[in-house]
Amino acid sequence: MLRPGHPLLAPIQLGALYAPNRILMAPITRTRAADDGVPTALMADYYAQRASSGLIITEGTFSSARGRAYPGQPGLHTDAQQAGWARVAEAVHAAGGRIVLQLMHSGRISHPDILDGQLPVGPSEIRPSGTVHTAAGKKTFVVPHELSACQIRCVISDFVAAACRARAAGADGIEIDAANGYLLSQFLTYDANYRRDAYGGSAHDRARLPSEVIRAVAEAIGPERLGLRISPGNPENDIHEPDLEAHLILAKNARELGLAYLHARVPPERPIYSWLRRRWPDRLLLNRRFQTTTTRERAVDVVTAGTADAVTIDHAYLANPDLVRRWTYGAQLNEPRMEFLYTGGALGYTDYPPL
Repeated sequence: MLRPGHPLLAPIQLGALYAPNRILMAPITRTRAADDGVPTALMADYYAQRASSGLIITEGTFSSARGRAYPGQPGLHTDAQQAGWARVAEAVHAAGGRIVLQLMHSGRISHPDILDGQLPVGPSEIRPSGTVHTAAGKKTFVVPHELSACQIRCVISDFVAAACRARAAGADGIEIDAANGYLLSQFLTYDANYRRDAYGGSAHDRARLPSEVIRAVAEAIGPERLGLRISPGNPENDIHEPDLEAHLILAKNARELGLAYLHARVPPERPIYSWLRRRWPDRLLLNRRFQTTTTRERAVDVVTAGTADAVTIDHAYLANPDLVRRWTYGAQLNEPRMEFLYTGGALGYTDYPPL
């Protein structure tokens, strides 16, 4: 049993965001939104069930119509989507929880079948390898449209507008996703970014767009309610990063802006994590990646040793809405049924029994 006052159960202040414990819920894609990207009542139940988390960070939510990555993904650029998220936030708050809404843009990791016939966009016209899931099944990625300077300014404006909508919907904070091979991550790496203007080339210029996004959103909603997620060296979505300097520049910029936290999705054994920890001696959240299960013992070690200030958990939260209670008492965990991860409906989503 974890006794009262245990480091993992201790509260933490992340800017204006208060978390009563350090067992935070990581963003987990579940594709349960309506066809038009509106969050459903089922999603409100799902997040409310997990309100005992120190902080819920939602699944990635597209900030504009052209930023959608998957069918069933929620968005936040229409009034109906905002109303749907308001119902989710209300349900979480009624259950005593706190919710941070993660905003993302898919960039080249999408398909015309998902975007009403439009091409995906990216920093350069470089097609990623692999396939994407569409309503008609798996489709090969296509060559994206290279964003112009004017269109880049629209991307920034879309993030700001979505962040303002999130706050109006009742979200306690916002997280910007510059991780996992989506648009902002694509700009960070010269593997996907061949530009030779102000947004490509040097590490400083490759970090420009995500830096401008967090600066603009911070000015709109306040940096104390804004977090940033990065995943340096993460090969997902055909990203290869032998050079991680752009991530370091972005993390430095986020610190100077006074953001609420930095959310690093990277194994702490990698050298870059030590640099990030020195730059962020407090308010650093660690996620070890979905494929690596963070056990209670690992979480205790991370927080007790000061490796990070809190952990974000994905795998265990899938099947254990009352994870904080189970870890507190050392109880057995439900096993997630991975075959229902993206299938839609309540099965394998809201039907896991509490302790």
